[in-house]
Amino acid sequence: MELLLSNLAHGFGVAMSFDNLLFALLGALIGTAIGVLPGIGPVATISLLLPITFGQPATTAIIMLAGIYYGAQYGGSTTAILLNLPGEVSSVVTTLEGYKMARNGRAGAALTIAAVGSFFAGSVATLLVAASGPLLTQVALSFGPADYFSLMLLGLIISAVLAQGSVVKSIAMVTLGVALGLVGTDVQTGQQRFTFGVPELSDGLNFAAMAMGVFGIAEIILNLEKPEVRSVLTAKVGSLMLTREEWKRATPSVLRGTIIGSALGILPGGGASLASFGSYMMERKMSKGRHEFGNGAIEGVAGPEAANNAAAQTSFIPLLTLGIPSNAVMALMVGALIIQGIQPGPRMVESQPDLFWGLICSMWIGNLMLLVINLPMIGMWVKLLQVPYKYMYPAILTFCAIGVYSINNNVFDVYSTVFFGILGYVFNKLKMEPAPLLVGFVLGPMMEEHLRRAMLLSRGDPYIFIDFANRPISATLLVICALTLGLMLSPALRKKKEAAMAE
Repeated sequence: MELLLSNLAHGFGVAMSFDNLLFALLGALIGTAIGVLPGIGPVATISLLLPITFGQPATTAIIMLAGIYYGAQYGGSTTAILLNLPGEVSSVVTTLEGYKMARNGRAGAALTIAAVGSFFAGSVATLLVAASGPLLTQVALSFGPADYFSLMLLGLIISAVLAQGSVVKSIAMVTLGVALGLVGTDVQTGQQRFTFGVPELSDGLNFAAMAMGVFGIAEIILNLEKPEVRSVLTAKVGSLMLTREEWKRATPSVLRGTIIGSALGILPGGGASLASFGSYMMERKMSKGRHEFGNGAIEGVAGPEAANNAAAQTSFIPLLTLGIPSNAVMALMVGALIIQGIQPGPRMVESQPDLFWGLICSMWIGNLMLLVINLPMIGMWVKLLQVPYKYMYPAILTFCAIGVYSINNNVFDVYSTVFFGILGYVFNKLKMEPAPLLVGFVLGPMMEEHLRRAMLLSRGDPYIFIDFANRPISATLLVICALTLGLMLSPALRKKKEAAMAE
């Protein structure tokens, strides 16, 4: 306990520096803004801002990117409640009850419980990250190359299984991501692979260009296809105060949402969207006000908003302790760390204590900033919705080109961004979610490295991966991989998933 308090004191010292406070505030503001604006999510925004992190200290850069991620969860609730437009995917559920509350004259109460629930859940989840991080790190240090390979394979399979749409398409995207991650120079032999004689590919594909294209540019193209219809709420928001009865009903929902979000955020492929949907379904069955669902039940706002923010925080646990991204945003975080020359994983606690503890403590500070930012500035965020998208996207594209060029001062990276932008657009049209592609691209080279180390240690004997006597961790993880993949490929479960997606 004393060690934890000492580490937290060190983390607050790092997080409270002027630069880190400034970038935490900047991340919170940008995150709220992109959460408010429909069609622009945290994945696209973080991918577009990756080049900016290149010139910043690693701790400062990651604090800003983290602020964007959990800030988007806050901002998405504003338009979901006021305009029935989910600014973020995880805010889709909030529209179901939040907009009804707004139409019933309780928009202020809905916004307040969304902000307070998010702050509470985010704070609890951050405490969970601080407490569990070092413990999981100690466990991870006992992993060998075979164990790491099996763990990363499990992460890839779960990210494919939990992705939206067809499981087969998701597996195909993961496989393509792994293949793209192998482009470049073989670390052990020095031979070039899949470069097709292009010198710029000798160091591999540019992560920022790929992420920026598949998510950022593709998102812009898709938004331009849609007619821009925004009916901004003209009625007054009303009082931000909750009645005693509303507090009594909302408090258990916030607690349940915090628990669900904290658990689901850790799962690879889980994240805020899955947590918010899970919380809403639980509230419909467990809350005392379930008879009001569909007519503006406050539990339907409190639970999902707490869940998606808790999940956003706890998704950092596998990243910081194991070096494994649990979703597309965390894959971008891995990319940002690699750009900074930092290898994420269990050694981060020892080798990068400023980054590890500074990031954790900045989450508390960021959550407090977001509580202050969101409620008093509701009017400003609604005004932001009135800015036509046709004025926004040219500036976004210009900064994209400048940003990706600035990393290596190479115009080839700009061409790569355009190529991946078109590719991302095609993926969306084919209903192939690009998130598993990015996770595969990040984990692919790491998997290959651990696979080859394991094979060297076993002198080429693949039995090392399924040796229950000497390698029980690896064997158990592979069994879980096989069961997960087998279950999700079964026709009955595939039909159920497709039916759920259709609803």
